[in-house]
Amino acid sequence: MRRRFLLCAIICSLYSGLAAQGFEITGLQDSYKGGIGEVIKVPLGFKNNGIKPITLIIRKASSQIGTSQKNYFCKDDNCADPSVEDIIVKVEPGQTLTSLQVALEAGLVPGVSSVRYIAYNKSNPGEVLEVEINFVVDEKPEKVNIYTSRSITLQDVYPNPTADFAFVDYKVVQDNVKARIILHNVLGNSVGEYNLNAWETKAKIQTADLNAGIYFYTLYLNGEAVMTRKLVVKK
Repeated sequence: MRRRFLLCAIICSLYSGLAAQGFEITGLQDSYKGGIGEVIKVPLGFKNNGIKPITLIIRKASSQIGTSQKNYFCKDDNCADPSVEDIIVKVEPGQTLTSLQVALEAGLVPGVSSVRYIAYNKSNPGEVLEVEINFVVDEKPEKVNIYTSRSITLQDVYPNPTADFAFVDYKVVQDNVKARIILHNVLGNSVGEYNLNAWETKAKIQTADLNAGIYFYTLYLNGEAVMTRKLVVKK
């Protein structure tokens, strides 16, 4: 009888341990790839396996990322400041949350970065899940020139959309040409000017102080506008 009682206690204990885990993370891959200068976004799909709504707290536990990289939470494409260490979400019974993402601004150096997250049930901190996400940053793939002349070759800006800054690669063929890019808003007002010097091959376009929205950058050669493209700024 005592053996039967002990066996029953063990089975009940195991069952309660499994049932206590009322949520899970779905759809994660081993790693996520992006290019230099891009923003790599990873969806965190939390599924509520219970019959009651749960409030989850997702927290950055540790990270191994480069000094020029930034890691942050995004929800419905609205991204938090990198200094925010946790985020709170509510998941209804049987629902899989699809609006939450974690993002890494890849920076300018290739390599592998990793961030470990801990998620727990606010009303029952004993329900905990831990996950480590690996971000693989590859060399920027070869891009097609969007403008070519005897004076200059120009590639498209990247990343696009962007948040704090974007880059444009170019090559001035004739030293005597005066090349520059002017960034302007939808009203046509200039919000930034960048000279494309013959002794350089990359220009950095600052967007950190701009509001989210659509902007346009125009290439000028010797004062004449020769090409315009769109740049999207997100915050």
